[in-house]
Amino acid sequence: MSVAASVPTEEALERQALEALQGERLAQLLARLQGRNAFYTRKLEAAGVRASELRFPRDLRKLPFTTKAELVADQAANPPWGTALTEPLDQYTRYCQTSSTTGRPLKWIDTNESWQWLLECWKAVYRGARVGPGDRIFFPFSFGPFLGFWAAFDAGSQIGALCVPGGGMSSPMRLKLRTSVEATVVCCTPTYALHLVEVAEAEGVSLRDSSVRVLIVAGEPGGSIPATRKRIEQAWGARVIDHHGLTEVGPVSFECWEAPGFLHLNEGRFLCEVLDPVTLEPVPDGTRGELVVTSLGRSASPVLRYRTRDVVRRSELCPCGRSSARLEGGIVARDDDMVNVRGVNVYPAAIEAVLREFHEIVEFRSTVSRSHEMRALSLEIEPVAGLGDGAALAAAVGKSLREALGLNVPVRTVEPMSLPRFEMKARRFVLED
Repeated sequence: MSVAASVPTEEALERQALEALQGERLAQLLARLQGRNAFYTRKLEAAGVRASELRFPRDLRKLPFTTKAELVADQAANPPWGTALTEPLDQYTRYCQTSSTTGRPLKWIDTNESWQWLLECWKAVYRGARVGPGDRIFFPFSFGPFLGFWAAFDAGSQIGALCVPGGGMSSPMRLKLRTSVEATVVCCTPTYALHLVEVAEAEGVSLRDSSVRVLIVAGEPGGSIPATRKRIEQAWGARVIDHHGLTEVGPVSFECWEAPGFLHLNEGRFLCEVLDPVTLEPVPDGTRGELVVTSLGRSASPVLRYRTRDVVRRSELCPCGRSSARLEGGIVARDDDMVNVRGVNVYPAAIEAVLREFHEIVEFRSTVSRSHEMRALSLEIEPVAGLGDGAALAAAVGKSLREALGLNVPVRTVEPMSLPRFEMKARRFVLED
């Protein structure tokens, strides 16, 4: 089924009314944190901020920033949970942690109240994807401590959808389960959506003939990379809906059905800034900047002005009726993923955007190594089985990378099934020192 497009009043507020709502919720949050949340009480006092004297969102910039490094250091100094908790420990009922792809994982816990707040954020993702009662949502991955699809699973049941877990199964088994339950929605990473295409082809199964009408993807930028999105949609015969969030923040943005390639910021529940990562000053709409987020309702485990390191570009309003700002092209890149190779800033998403244009490539891996004082980039590509001239494909890929990145990148083909496959976040960008 496909639910009709419906935009709640809060998501369609005039800008002035939305800012007033944000200011009210931020003031309530700060009042709750003061004296109860040791981490933020210290930060506010060190910044000389008296929250009760501020007016929001006008005075937002007087609040201090929060970084992941601070939170990691706080948990290391005050194990295991750190001091960024607002409620007594016995009130916390949910445990998650970050993926640790860029360092030591953060432990993150929630009370029933703050978890429900996260579920309301996920319901906005489902509304954007036109998913509702009667849908059957399949989650084809192992349920570890990753927050994203745990919250999606709980929120799905609350909106009246049938939620089907696929943990502890091989990929062929998951495809069979998806077929038997006649799933209409699949939640997974872009990488795993493409891997299931590979598995289905080996099993002689046509995904285009299935009941699936929409895939909600997250965890990687692929959902907003046109070539990756196109490949998934063509193989599945279904619509891709992108969404983005962080364990320590929650599901902060989502794509609507009407405008592919843009992510709506859930501004009724998050206060979002796009700032120059060096000067920390606001940048004009259409200019790349770092997304900085304040969660307005997750008071048990909050973040104030959290530097996400996500590189985004804010855009104009959407024809769908939502008044929230949008991110053009989704998450353009992650600042901490960028590597300088011979004077050129290289992002993993930029490499993927080139590689996904080649349908002859099943999987790939980029390696950045140090040669003397400079870094060098090389690429391994795994062609489809039976491809005749791998050298010609490698040459074509090298040419496209040179045009896109301005770099000469050595490209070599590898044997079928020799590169790793990924269920959750893919690790195709390898750094060697």
